[in-house]
Amino acid sequence: MNTPNSNTAKPSFDGFAQHVYPFLELSSFHRTYYQVLEAFAQGRIRKLIVSVPPQHGKSVGASTILPAYMLGLDPDLRIAIASYSGTLASKFNRRVQRIIESREYAEIFPDTTIKQGTKPAGYIRTSDEVEIIGHKGELLSVGREGSLTGNRVDCFILDDLYKDAMEANSPVVRGNCWEWYTSVVRTRMHNTSRELIVFTRWHEEDLIGRLMATESYRELHSFEDIDKVEDGEWLYLNFEALKTSPATEIDPRNEGEALWQKQHSRDLLLKRRKLDPQRFEAMYQGHPASREGLLYSSSFREYSTLPRDIVKRGNYTDTADTGSDYLCSVCYAVDSDGVIYLTDVVYTTEPMEISERLVAAMLTKNDTRIAYVESNNGGRGFARALQRQLPRVKVEWFHQSGNKVARILSNSATVLHTLRMPNNWHLLWPEFYAHLTTFKRELKANSHDDAADALTGIIEKEISSSERKIQRVKFI
Repeated sequence: MNTPNSNTAKPSFDGFAQHVYPFLELSSFHRTYYQVLEAFAQGRIRKLIVSVPPQHGKSVGASTILPAYMLGLDPDLRIAIASYSGTLASKFNRRVQRIIESREYAEIFPDTTIKQGTKPAGYIRTSDEVEIIGHKGELLSVGREGSLTGNRVDCFILDDLYKDAMEANSPVVRGNCWEWYTSVVRTRMHNTSRELIVFTRWHEEDLIGRLMATESYRELHSFEDIDKVEDGEWLYLNFEALKTSPATEIDPRNEGEALWQKQHSRDLLLKRRKLDPQRFEAMYQGHPASREGLLYSSSFREYSTLPRDIVKRGNYTDTADTGSDYLCSVCYAVDSDGVIYLTDVVYTTEPMEISERLVAAMLTKNDTRIAYVESNNGGRGFARALQRQLPRVKVEWFHQSGNKVARILSNSATVLHTLRMPNNWHLLWPEFYAHLTTFKRELKANSHDDAADALTGIIEKEISSSERKIQRVKFI
């Protein structure tokens, strides 16, 4: 029997990839992604979930190059690739086989070979199964809900178990996928088996969502996190198409930067987000939200033009609590019936010195007469800066002491009943739109509550305070 390749010097995964795929172009994002996959191949990571936007090369790395690399490191490894269909899984298998039989692969891993034609006899090589000559290793492929009877698996690679939005939005398909995972995938694993789940997200209750809701996981922010994982814990890595989360060692981009600018530019991604903000949040940002359990959904009423009987033009600003929070500043107009029309929004994570200028310009543009600024977390300084720039605007700051959860929930019906959005608000303020229309009733499940908090504040200022005044007059 040949000496296992694992006894020889191990090339880096990205170096291996470029050797066997010489036309492969690796951006900085791909190199980071490949470093994480290399840690998985080496066994440093045993349970890995990666969420990647569509058409960003996730399958080339995880389901084509990675299995070949792992079988080179350990020819006794038994790997299974699964996808939403047996046809796609078989395609991955064939691509791996072509790499293994290439001259470039033999230069690095000469001991990992597969059947050529009919020789050697006795070894299996089909589009769904191939065996490594002289070793126990093999590569299997299976479609979702397919059988793996009798096969022990050392490593599962699950790549896109849902074909499209229709499948992911079907409770039946999601239920069948979960049943298949628990009854087939988990039952073919042993104590040291590894799992890699690499998806484009479609639904919050897809396989990734259910696993993260039921099992322990750690978000991967730095390479040191790899060695901090506890037994049985998942490592979770989400690559946003447009950066909105805080910069980390794994993803050091600035806010708004595209993940793969050369292939999917920021401008292109912004256009995609305008077409369908909710789907963009799921597929491209990795933040899906189902319609069930949403506080507002898409139930906001819209308007095309402002009425003539506008009696007040105001603004409500909630400054950011932390570096990852959004400053949310909303200009609005109130008619004689008390209906509130949103006219402009600044929704940003830019530092205060930039957001001050943005808000000041917006207040001037919208002919705002009074602005309310929460004084919590630096809001008083923000309000004073606005007042200096806009002496003709009355700027009032106040301390918000009410419980945020109770405030947002108790005012949600009034928000929907009283507020009006411009009919193209999803194009004007796409992030603001996405965060509101995907906002969950279970507030702890939301990444950002800044938009919902600001709308609640407007209602409290314009409706609740007016009701209190009326009640005092009646009492007197």
